[in-house]
Amino acid sequence: MKRRDFLKSVSGLAAGAALPAVPQVISSAYADARSETLLIVSEGGPNNLDIHGVGTNVPGYEVSWNCYDRLISHEMKSGPGGVPYYDRDKFKGELAEDFKIDDMSVTFKLKKNAKFHDGTPVTAKDVKWSLDRAVSVGGFPTFQMSAGSLTKPEQFVVIDDYTVRVDFLKKDRLTVPDLAVIVPCIVNSELVKKNASEKDPWGLEFTKQQTAGSGAYKVTKWTAGTEVIMERNEDWVGGPLPKIKRVIWRMVPQAGNRRALLERGDADISYELPNKDFQEMKANGKLNVVSLPFSNGIQYIGMNVTKPPFDNPKVRQAVAYALPYQKIMDAVMFGLANPMFGAPKDKPTEVAWPQPHKYNTDIEKAKALMAEAGMANGFETTISFDLNFAGVNEPLCVLVQESLAQIGIKTTINKVPGANWRTELNKKEMPLFTNVFSGWLDYPEYFFYWCYHGNNSVFNTMSYKSAEMDKLIDGARTAAATGDMATYDTDVKGFVDLAYTDIPRIPLYQPFVNVAMQKNISGYQYWFHRRLDYRALAKG
Repeated sequence: MKRRDFLKSVSGLAAGAALPAVPQVISSAYADARSETLLIVSEGGPNNLDIHGVGTNVPGYEVSWNCYDRLISHEMKSGPGGVPYYDRDKFKGELAEDFKIDDMSVTFKLKKNAKFHDGTPVTAKDVKWSLDRAVSVGGFPTFQMSAGSLTKPEQFVVIDDYTVRVDFLKKDRLTVPDLAVIVPCIVNSELVKKNASEKDPWGLEFTKQQTAGSGAYKVTKWTAGTEVIMERNEDWVGGPLPKIKRVIWRMVPQAGNRRALLERGDADISYELPNKDFQEMKANGKLNVVSLPFSNGIQYIGMNVTKPPFDNPKVRQAVAYALPYQKIMDAVMFGLANPMFGAPKDKPTEVAWPQPHKYNTDIEKAKALMAEAGMANGFETTISFDLNFAGVNEPLCVLVQESLAQIGIKTTINKVPGANWRTELNKKEMPLFTNVFSGWLDYPEYFFYWCYHGNNSVFNTMSYKSAEMDKLIDGARTAAATGDMATYDTDVKGFVDLAYTDIPRIPLYQPFVNVAMQKNISGYQYWFHRRLDYRALAKG
């Protein structure tokens, strides 16, 4: 394509302030060696570059994963369709050149040639300060660390400049895997401390705006809502030096514009397109499209059980019978999801997650339950969704709105800007909403610890508390750690059954990660966080 024709073709791109930036970014990408520059287009972008930040959104995870290192990472295996897929049970060093797991601790030997982006060496004191930070800042990072029984700064012990030990509070099979997720990343402690303050002792304001890691990439420019530009760290030692030198990640709000950029060859990779587009692109064969189910993940309708009338189990059950499950699968997902509804009534619960519940669309049964709840005349409420994922969420909410109207529930759709979504979840004020949760560690008890436990994490979006549920989740974690698989199986079946009886959230389906890319892109890997790993990507 000639430059003149290209500029003309993108003239109708994103509306508003983003409009002139699209051709400018593309043209700068063309000016570089195209084989070493990756151009990504997506609907939304990060609201914070630091995974430890308050309310960091899912796109922010992608920056953190590629710009920071952890002590360890996962080995890869061949997944569905031969796509490289992280191996849940096998680990390798990233900043650690070696590690030794003992009965009640794990000791890491650091790579002595590892450097932060500013050239300072990575030492054990940086590791300790970073892990101390993760367990101390509160909110999501601290709860994530607690999911692996990592809760106290005293657990992180500096042995010498390049040796650090992590002590276990108790036996927990989630502890070592929890050190390989995005949160326990290693931060340049001296740089951040210089930019901290009495009010902000962990330097969160500083790291919100710029990266301070040792990872394979570093952010050189970030314009919130418009673009992120990352350059390769030529001194990275966490793995083989990536083939891609420069990543330009462009926010293009309109799905049609993202698809057009892909199909014209002006963008390399996109995701978050409507499923109909992915199905059509698969069929025409011009692009490579990868579709893989979220590990340990579901899209669901949640109800805040502390707010009437959703504090009434019969109302929640009525909603579960009123939802238009198959319509959502057909008209929104276009089959690119695994249904999580309509299990046979006589089917026993499995020791697995996710698994389908036994509700199906039954409007008459839903009306009867509303009457039993004293709500025969219905009520008014709002249904909220994350605008960062409007391509799925908006049509889904419209279908739910239409279906709930049949049982007298009048809903107003509340579109929450993506940059505010996590903050709004934290407030736990939304009465009815749709959301996705995918557990980073692929174990049923991990998902339920996050989403149903009375510790009431940000992802227990329903504010659900049940002493019986907590006992079953805690029991499964203890049984897994001690190898008591009979108790483990009983407890997992127990907490799934209880979740589907109390029904504070209603699983709709297990979504697929869908990524469309040019035919010359190779090296895509599926990770538990579902975001792109630039380190393995290459262009032919």
